[in-house]
Amino acid sequence: MAVKASQGLEVEKKYDVGEEAGVPDLSGLPGVARVGDPHEALLEAVYFDTADHALEARRITLRRRTGGADAGWHLKLPPAIADAAAVAAAPGDAPQVRQELHAPLGQPDVVPDSLLAYLQVHLRGAEVAPVARLATRRITHALYAADGLHLADLADDRVTAGKLPGDGADQQWREWEFELVHGSADLFGPAGELLAAAGAAPSGHASKLVRALGGKKLKSRHLDSTPVLLAGKKAPAAAVVTVYVATQVGQLVALDPAVRLEETNAVHDMRTATRRLRSVLAAYRKLYSAVQVRRLQSELKWLAAQLGAPRDAEVMAALLQEPLAALPAGNGADAVRQRISQHTGTSFDAGYRTLLGALGSARYFRLLDDLEAFRDNPPVRTGPVAAGKKVTAKAVDKSAARLRRAHKAAAHARRGTDHHRALHQIRKDAKRLRHVAESAVPVHGKRAGKVARAAHSQQKFLGAFNDAVLARELLASLVQAADQPDTAAALAALISGQEEQMAASVAGYRKARKKSKALLNRGVI
Repeated sequence: MAVKASQGLEVEKKYDVGEEAGVPDLSGLPGVARVGDPHEALLEAVYFDTADHALEARRITLRRRTGGADAGWHLKLPPAIADAAAVAAAPGDAPQVRQELHAPLGQPDVVPDSLLAYLQVHLRGAEVAPVARLATRRITHALYAADGLHLADLADDRVTAGKLPGDGADQQWREWEFELVHGSADLFGPAGELLAAAGAAPSGHASKLVRALGGKKLKSRHLDSTPVLLAGKKAPAAAVVTVYVATQVGQLVALDPAVRLEETNAVHDMRTATRRLRSVLAAYRKLYSAVQVRRLQSELKWLAAQLGAPRDAEVMAALLQEPLAALPAGNGADAVRQRISQHTGTSFDAGYRTLLGALGSARYFRLLDDLEAFRDNPPVRTGPVAAGKKVTAKAVDKSAARLRRAHKAAAHARRGTDHHRALHQIRKDAKRLRHVAESAVPVHGKRAGKVARAAHSQQKFLGAFNDAVLARELLASLVQAADQPDTAAALAALISGQEEQMAASVAGYRKARKKSKALLNRGVI
């Protein structure tokens, strides 16, 4: 596993400025008590990207910079959630907000693994190479509050930039960067007015790299797209579904680095996103090309399976942690703890290795491309435009009816394995209803939200039941291999605890079902 890069949030605004402009007196800005002495640094940076500029198309910057206090590799990513305070500070002219990650200098042409973990989902098998070299003479003016708090920096940059591998003449320009350190976003408004009076204008380029590459709008098959639901509750069905799909595709992309870095709950959250996609594609499949929907469903099922092995081991270890700790002291308890730890650890490690292999495969990258293509150009069948409110209501009602049938089947199932399978089917159908109801919230509001929560309540209890069943099966297999009576006794105590959990979970499910029975009856929304 790669060592995590250090990271922070960069909030700044760039300005174009002429060579003769003088830096204004910044000490009059609100909250600024003094301006530090100017500090000069010479910065040399090499920027990296793919041949088709896949990173720049996503507003991602990767560079290796020497000189200055923060020499090293820098990766800048658009944050998952924009800094609302920064945006509110300058409506219509907001500062740029990006997540910034740092890694040590290392080798000149070897991107550190700690940064590659964040890039693989965007590179999708492509290699990065130097695309530009920038030399910057930077004079920094630091702004401080009366208590010494470092509020912001104004960087006065004179830049010389050239494309790599050396095609075309160098460019030269001057720009100012006003960047927050610990100050409030309220500084941007007054600072912008002061800098404008000194001859500066908001930059026409998103970054130095864009300007170095000619300032053109770069095209790439990896361009991000976030659909907006137009017409609100009167939106067509395909638009409602596309917005939901786009959210889950965004989740997959955002969670990919977290999975590679083994962050807590990342595998679970990524598997949940795949399940949401599968549920919605199944519920609304008649809106789209059957071939494309089937292919996506098949590939999402494959991805969920890759995520399942390490997640199941993770769940098992967490589920048994407290019962294991509660076992009476003795050799039997110690032996059981060792065996279960070895089993879950080995399963987790093997599953994670397989998962990481899958996340580096052409098959996974093709799935991401196909999901983004579905999001950006939905393969909607020709014919009259279906109303979102009507179609989503029908989809929720069908999913609820499916769940009712599963309840009925479970009521008639024989006790034991058949009943367990029937409850597992209820869990899957409740999960599907939950996801379909979530997709309907934009056009049905609170009612759809209530349905989603009711389905989730049933799913939650039956999920705990299923986990206890699997734990009991594992413990039973270990009993068969136990060679000491005290070991078998400790395992028997654990099995008894899981059977109690199974009974409690079924009781909780029945209570949840009774509570939501009227809500999930015919004509759900």
